[in-house]
Amino acid sequence: MRVLKYTLILILFFDTYISAQDAELASAGSMTLPADAAAGAEAEPEEGSKLPFEVSGFVDVYYAYSFSDEFPSLTTRPLPTSFTETTNSFSLGMANLAFSREEGKVGFMADLAVGPRAEVANGFSGTTLAAIKQLYVTYSPVDWLTLTLGNYGTHVGYEVIDAPANINYSTSYMFSNGPFYHTGLKADFALSENFGAMVGLFDDTDSKFDFTPGKHVGAQLSYADETVGLYLNYLGGKDVEGDSLASDVSGHQVDLTATFQLTDELGLGVNATSKTNAVAEGDNTSWFGAALYANYAFSDLFTLGLRGEYIGDPDGEILGAADGNVLSLTASGNFHIGALTIIPEFRVDHASNEVFPDESGKLTNSLPAVLVAAVYSF
Repeated sequence: MRVLKYTLILILFFDTYISAQDAELASAGSMTLPADAAAGAEAEPEEGSKLPFEVSGFVDVYYAYSFSDEFPSLTTRPLPTSFTETTNSFSLGMANLAFSREEGKVGFMADLAVGPRAEVANGFSGTTLAAIKQLYVTYSPVDWLTLTLGNYGTHVGYEVIDAPANINYSTSYMFSNGPFYHTGLKADFALSENFGAMVGLFDDTDSKFDFTPGKHVGAQLSYADETVGLYLNYLGGKDVEGDSLASDVSGHQVDLTATFQLTDELGLGVNATSKTNAVAEGDNTSWFGAALYANYAFSDLFTLGLRGEYIGDPDGEILGAADGNVLSLTASGNFHIGALTIIPEFRVDHASNEVFPDESGKLTNSLPAVLVAAVYSF
């Protein structure tokens, strides 16, 4: 919270300083301008004062109901995916504030967040540093190369941490079990007008503040034009189990993400991923998944988002039951009221094994849930 407080103080300082400077210039100008010039100046709208960086952010809250009485505690989640941590309760998401600037060949991003969603994204670190969601600097020595050093969101997957960027409020299994962010150095190459590539060297996945000896290599090949985006991603390296590398596990994930804007109203998205954990002593484990996204804008006021996801989990890495799979179907309405979006959502997860608790506490293979979320972005 101290980081957020100091950040707000910084904004107020710059805004007050710049407003004072504008007031001085306006006062001095009124003493020297001719009458006709002064009249002309009054006719032109005066531009508002600007901070020396871009500011953006959002806040989100939600209410979820899982049709189950087996979640009396606020610490349990109605869905086995990220950021819907409570059930049958009004719940907080995240307050996010991002500062960025690009000037010539250099730039920076300071992306700060607090709240339960931020804590989950930061691995429940429980410190003031948990307010740092992204923090990096960029340098472009030439037009076709950008170097980024620091902490930044992952290149893997279709969904992201920020609620306004997702059509569905609840998140997918692939997102929840993949990386959230990386800390390290990456290089983005503009190979042509439409083709790009990225390579990076990172600390252990989702490790932001603590040193770990594990390193990961990330890569991406991409194609993007006005209607199509294709991204082939890779992430591999030694994973940390608990507080040590004694288990000597090497993870390898290959991921394909694609977007298609078929018409002005209709967009489609595809995500497919495969994760393998190679264990030095023992059997390898793996899981895979695929999801189809569709969004249709009926008007400027309403967009419908649909997601269908299938997860194959032969080794019980996700569901905790061997030879399992799950099909998750989600429908999300997005009602836009200016900068505010209201998202009523219905979701049902159906697994091959009995892994979800029902109203009586017994395990069942089906978990329906509804939620309503409110997201304000600026």
